[in-house]
Amino acid sequence: MADHNDRTPNIPGPRQEHPAAGHGQAHGLPAAAPLLLEELDDKQPRTAALRAWWADAWDDGGFLHDRWEDLRCAPALGWHGMANWVKAAIGLAGICFVILLLDSATDALAAMLHGLLTAAPRVQVGTDTSTGVFAVIDQPIRTYVAAHSASLSISASTVYTVWQLVGLFGLIGGFARSSGARITWTAWGAASIAMVYSAAPADGRAIATGLAVLAWTAASALALRGLTLRPAFFTHIHNAGHQIEPHIHLPAPATEAAPDDEDDAPDNVHPLQKR
Repeated sequence: MADHNDRTPNIPGPRQEHPAAGHGQAHGLPAAAPLLLEELDDKQPRTAALRAWWADAWDDGGFLHDRWEDLRCAPALGWHGMANWVKAAIGLAGICFVILLLDSATDALAAMLHGLLTAAPRVQVGTDTSTGVFAVIDQPIRTYVAAHSASLSISASTVYTVWQLVGLFGLIGGFARSSGARITWTAWGAASIAMVYSAAPADGRAIATGLAVLAWTAASALALRGLTLRPAFFTHIHNAGHQIEPHIHLPAPATEAAPDDEDDAPDNVHPLQKR
């Protein structure tokens, strides 16, 4: 008989079902499903795996550790010795900086250039504002610009200002021996002479054109300085160096004496013979 006074709790073994499972089935309730090992692993915090990856990445040979070493050694290695990804990052950052700078400065530069071309200097094109010998060349150019710039989107004053700036650029750049500036100066002078010839009065057209040509050629002494039309000849003189060729000269063997001279030859003289 079982001892009713035994109060030892009945602990189910590994293969024994829990009493609550039978109690639930007795009342028609579904039995609780056992927890699998995979489900327990999925419920582990993901931060633990992230910490493990972070620790491995910063160990020797890890991804983040190697990238930090590339950054740390970049100043000492220089541009040619640093890692390629560092070069790419620096180049990309520089391009982005230039794009942002140009994007913010485009409007300011456009407004400044528009104000420079329209306001400075303010000239009255087509009127007799110049005097002296310079007026013989300047007035026909003003008249030509005023007559042919009415249909343009900019004023005649702006066109005349651009013409002056281009001439100044060609003169200064040509004096500095810039090939592009000298080409600009030549085209600017030809265009100026053509405008003077077209807009000058008919009775003084030849004189005005001649003065324009003389003024342009005189200014070309500065813009085209150092330029010559003489062909350049380059003569290469090649002096061959002294060549030393050692030679060994051996004396030729003495010929045998003639039969008639055998009695006169001394007995101690013998010809050199090869052996």
